[in-house]
Amino acid sequence: MTTPDKHTGSGILRTALRRNAGAMAWGTVLMGMYQAGETAFPIALGLIVEHTMQERSLGALGWSIAALAVIITTVSMSWRFGMRILQKANTTEAHRWRVRVAACGLQPVARDVDLKSGEVLTIATEDADQTADIIEVVPLLISSLVAVLITAVTLGMASVWLGVLVIVGTVAILSILSVLSKRIGTGTREQQARVARAGAKVADLITGLRPLHGFGGNHAAFLSYRKVSTEAKSQAITVAKVNGAYAGTAQALNAILATAVTLMAGGLAFTGQITIGQLVMAVGLAQFIMEPLKLFSEMPKYVMIARASAERMALVLAAPPVMTPGPELPSAGGDLEVDSVRYGSLRELKLHVPAGEFVAIAAYQPRAAADLASILAVHVPPGTYEGVVRVSGRELADLSIEAVRERMLVNPYDGEIFAGTLRTNIDPAGTGRMVAEAVEASMLIDVVALHHEGLDYGVRDRGANLSGGQRQRLSLARALAADADILVLHDPTTAVDAVTEQLIARNLAQLRRGRTTIVITSSPALLDAADRVLVLDGGVITAEDTHRNLLTSDETYRLAVAR
Repeated sequence: MTTPDKHTGSGILRTALRRNAGAMAWGTVLMGMYQAGETAFPIALGLIVEHTMQERSLGALGWSIAALAVIITTVSMSWRFGMRILQKANTTEAHRWRVRVAACGLQPVARDVDLKSGEVLTIATEDADQTADIIEVVPLLISSLVAVLITAVTLGMASVWLGVLVIVGTVAILSILSVLSKRIGTGTREQQARVARAGAKVADLITGLRPLHGFGGNHAAFLSYRKVSTEAKSQAITVAKVNGAYAGTAQALNAILATAVTLMAGGLAFTGQITIGQLVMAVGLAQFIMEPLKLFSEMPKYVMIARASAERMALVLAAPPVMTPGPELPSAGGDLEVDSVRYGSLRELKLHVPAGEFVAIAAYQPRAAADLASILAVHVPPGTYEGVVRVSGRELADLSIEAVRERMLVNPYDGEIFAGTLRTNIDPAGTGRMVAEAVEASMLIDVVALHHEGLDYGVRDRGANLSGGQRQRLSLARALAADADILVLHDPTTAVDAVTEQLIARNLAQLRRGRTTIVITSSPALLDAADRVLVLDGGVITAEDTHRNLLTSDETYRLAVAR
């Protein structure tokens, strides 16, 4: 896929135009033929009046009808195939940009880019479509120009003044409308930003709907959304007013030009400077020219909208990744080392997990657990924290995110559930070899047994038809099915009952035997299943032993984890 020039709005548009040059060339030719055929129709009528009616012969009338049939066929076929080519190219180009924006949205981006998931979604849909519209806009702009030029030349052959009037009038119309098109571009950019923010607010509210119900924050959340939505509505109304003014002005100016051509042609015919046939032709062209002029005058508006959308896409595409891909690959095995890391609530954190060991980390402060999970998940660039993290002996800074994730999987406590089935959530690629084992180890087998569809049971978006414990077990099953060399789980059983938690802990230790497993948790069952427990307190490891030994020797630990 072609890379946009420096990921700028204008660079994205140039890439789209360059990539579709062939389709646009054919579309321009066919749409030019369409406009030429439309222009030829009143010209042909004028010639029929000028010559055929004078001869008054059936042969001349037959040739005239045949000529009109050829013109009509040309108009019909050129429009049909021209628009088919352009719309196919438009749709394909929009798909390419949607995929590209989605790919960037699924990868971590720089934290100084103020875009939320809802905004990225809007950019990947509406902005991608509006950017691709440039594929149709340019050929239609050129074909409309062809129609205006043919009209001006034809009228100029009848009378120089008519040709000059069309050219001067067209230039004047475009000059006036160019001012309004700039206002549309500015307003559209602001409207798109506010709509995207409203979409992001909705996504955030849906994500936090249950907690909001829990502490009664529904009304405050509603007021917050209403404020953002009202701002988007006000800006949309402003843009609609400018669009209305633009369309009304364009229609009025086009009508004025057509009227001026008709009146001038009538005056010239009255004084005998043009013939009756030329008058018929001029009146027909004056009526016809309103369509290409309308199209021609609207194109600058669509160009500005496409450019505004392209600039918003550039915000996502130009955002640098969390880390620059390094040249090295982690070796097989899977030991993990955190060496003197300082970040957030972590203070000179040091720990080492040899390959094949099952280690539990009891974090007394939830913030410290979240910071450690973020670093291991490479949500935090290695350059933004002190210290080093090594995966199989290789520093994170020397590896690409893809290389890290081939060896290490970090499953967050709030793992996302997607619309689909239980099976597609566990094994999205359909290539997993451990689905059955993962379902059994995570105790998701109880959920599967509840439904006659089994693993093909339908799951709603965000797991809306599953309980909290079922969603958590489904997320755990997905992590286990990936069979990563290093698996990091963050609070994987907080929403399940004690009995199920005991079974999951035992199953997890059995399934992951010989594979490196780190569980950040305060669950006594998981802590007891681990080979050893590391106590994370105040941002450092303060104790290390088995769960049972720590219970008898460390009063603070016993109070923190005993239930």
